[in-house]
Amino acid sequence: MKPEIIVVTAAYGAQKVAELGGQTALLPLIKQAGADGVEIRRELFNENELCLLHALGNAISQHQLSASYSVPEALWLDDGALNPRLAQFLQEAEQIGAKRLKVALGHFMELDASALRAVLNASTVTLVVENDQTPDSKLTPMLRFFHQACDAALPLDMTFDMGNWQWTGEDGLQAAAQLSRYVSYIHVKTAVPHGETFRAIALDQADDSWRSLLNALPTDAPRGIEFPLEGADLLAVTRHYVDLLRAA
Repeated sequence: MKPEIIVVTAAYGAQKVAELGGQTALLPLIKQAGADGVEIRRELFNENELCLLHALGNAISQHQLSASYSVPEALWLDDGALNPRLAQFLQEAEQIGAKRLKVALGHFMELDASALRAVLNASTVTLVVENDQTPDSKLTPMLRFFHQACDAALPLDMTFDMGNWQWTGEDGLQAAAQLSRYVSYIHVKTAVPHGETFRAIALDQADDSWRSLLNALPTDAPRGIEFPLEGADLLAVTRHYVDLLRAA
């Protein structure tokens, strides 16, 4: 069975998404490129999309795409408290028909399993917690959180961002070896040094190390394209990488 391939709208860049008329306008391109799904980013909503989530959901359904929803917030706030807007974000995900809601881990201290379970059980959407580019998402706190969540039988999984380990100075293969059993969604990304930090690059510009890391993760986990999709013919570029990831 071939893996589900998802195109993350942020891969086109915020400026290009705005130029094209918003994330809804990308759906025909993503469908024509042969992708199975789209990841909608809350930070890229234009005013109409944010007010008309059901219409966005209908458009995604009409294009026969699965939906994922990403919110640029953390599950745990700086003081270690559970994000009070989690229920709101889950409701937004439901309105667009999303299978999953992606958030970052944030500043995890202690697991309040009962409070988190109450929010998650009230939704049909699966929460997938991602390793982002901050120290909060280093391997140790990620492992501690998922171990505790697993012990508490919480209905959540991990989004494994392949490239973000470079920002936290850790080895992606080591992280995959210890976290793969929690992974149900993969953000495919590779990066190179850029000044004092890193920048994501397209797979054709990278060495083949991304293949080894991808192969260390669950083969049935959907693969999201989160590296830059750029060029004069965005349809051709998108189709190229959809085909590449489906065959990898």
